[in-house]
Amino acid sequence: MKKHQFLIPAIAIASTLLGACSATPAPRGGATAATATGRTKPYPLKTCLVTETGLHSMGSPVSKTYGDQQIKFCCRPCIAKYEENPERYNVKL
Repeated sequence: MKKHQFLIPAIAIASTLLGACSATPAPRGGATAATATGRTKPYPLKTCLVTETGLHSMGSPVSKTYGDQQIKFCCRPCIAKYEENPERYNVKL
C-alpha cells in the first residue's frame, strides 16, 4: 500500500512536467493564438497575400492569426516573407 502512496504524486508531477514541455510556443512575428476579444476577422481573399496566387496552388493553404486578423498563405515560405514586412502586404487586405 505504501508504494501506491508515492505513485500518485509521482504521476501528477510527471504529467505536469510533460504538459509544460509540450506547450505550444508563441508564434513569431506578432501572431497570436487568440485575441483579447476572442474574435478573429476571417481572411477575405481567395489568393495568397504574398504571391497573389490561388490559396490551393501549393497544396493546402497555411493560416496564421496576426492581432485580430486571420491571414492565409499558399505555402509556409510565404509566412517568412510576410513577417519580414507585413505592412507591405496588409495594404492588400
